Amino acid sequence: MAAGGAYAALPGGIAFAENAAAGGTLPVPTAAQRRWADMELGMFFHFDIPVFKPNWNWRSFKDFPDPKLYNPAKLDTDQWMEAAKAYGAKYVVLVAKHCSGFLQWQSDLYPYGLKQASWRNGKGDLVKDFVESARRYGLLPGLYASVSGNGFLGVDNLGRVFVKGCWLGDPSPESKKRYAKICERMTEELWSRYGELFEIWFDGGTLAPSKGGPDLLPIIEKCQPNALLFQGPPEAKNLIRWVGNERGVAPYPCWATGSDGTAADGTKEMRFSGNPDGDRWIPGECDVPLGRNRWFCYNKGPNWTMDYLMNMYDRSVGRNCNLLLNAAPQPDGLILESEMKIYAEFGRRIKGRYANRLAAAEGEGDYLELVIPKDSGPVNQVILAERIEQGERIRKFDLEALVGTEWKKLYSGTCVGHKHIVRFEKVAASRLRLSVAASAAKPLICDFSAYCN
Repeated sequence: MAAGGAYAALPGGIAFAENAAAGGTLPVPTAAQRRWADMELGMFFHFDIPVFKPNWNWRSFKDFPDPKLYNPAKLDTDQWMEAAKAYGAKYVVLVAKHCSGFLQWQSDLYPYGLKQASWRNGKGDLVKDFVESARRYGLLPGLYASVSGNGFLGVDNLGRVFVKGCWLGDPSPESKKRYAKICERMTEELWSRYGELFEIWFDGGTLAPSKGGPDLLPIIEKCQPNALLFQGPPEAKNLIRWVGNERGVAPYPCWATGSDGTAADGTKEMRFSGNPDGDRWIPGECDVPLGRNRWFCYNKGPNWTMDYLMNMYDRSVGRNCNLLLNAAPQPDGLILESEMKIYAEFGRRIKGRYANRLAAAEGEGDYLELVIPKDSGPVNQVILAERIEQGERIRKFDLEALVGTEWKKLYSGTCVGHKHIVRFEKVAASRLRLSVAASAAKPLICDFSAYCN
């Protein structure tokens, strides 16, 4: 590799001559994607008509819950935001229209939604309440509205399988066109009425218009050009992707770059770990319920333990992704007090784990040392971060500790990206050393910090 010049590091850090070869042009995040990555933690909210009829399956395409059952007498979206703030979330995403097809805002798209509900005499607007509460609490609002599934209209996995065709069982091309138009009108209502949205969720992807799907890109560009799009149209900007599971953990490595968009045809994820040689920036988001299968309050399964949640944090935020943790309000519209306590404790644990920073440095090049102050105690965790505005550059690295007079290898890794958390057994080190063995261009490190807890 070509040699370069020396440079300065922050106090506590010792930088060495850079010798990484300059690579070609690397994909970089948009300003919106950089902002999203800095948020790190979000909260999902699943609330829908099946909450009031727990054993109903939307894929039955029959026995739809009566809209009049929808009457959450104590619903308080401010309480929802208190859960998000306690956990440490910076953004929140509401399921505005899940696969039941029930519309949780004032809409005349079809007669199955809040206009037909008992709640607030048919005048309620959950989306409006949610967005206003989010902004009161300093949280960035987002919305989920699936276009791939709609039980009320008989649609399941648009473009792949039509269990009942569409539009109440009619599988004709004309019916599919009508469904696409309904999706376009639905998304335009949601994206144009409530101000700027931070994130928009397309669960199950979006089928291209050329294959009979709704033409959503012009609506996005008109109404929400800055929103982050989970599984959105592959041609859109500000895309984020799924990591292949609903356990809140990313594979490692998990690169923020890829080559396929969110999906090859808008419906199926192709490469969950990303692709370091990909030509577009499309980072991962880890979505997870509070317990196994507990997206809605009627799902079964115990809550995750605190140890599991902390491990989840390290394997999501600590693996170059954001964590989107779910909350499932009860039929009365409130989150259980026992679960409110879990969110608060999780937030306290995250803050506590990274409260005792022993030393920090930043710099450029293949080597960076961190001096651990005397009498600061042992080290057992490190945070690494690249300046992602100039791309993910590191491809292979080692982390070593100077113990006495000998260097001891603690860890070998590949992807760093926005944040990589490394945990190891406590070690009494006087210095730590980051050695980059392979990179696509000169490594640019904005954080190399050591902690103990």
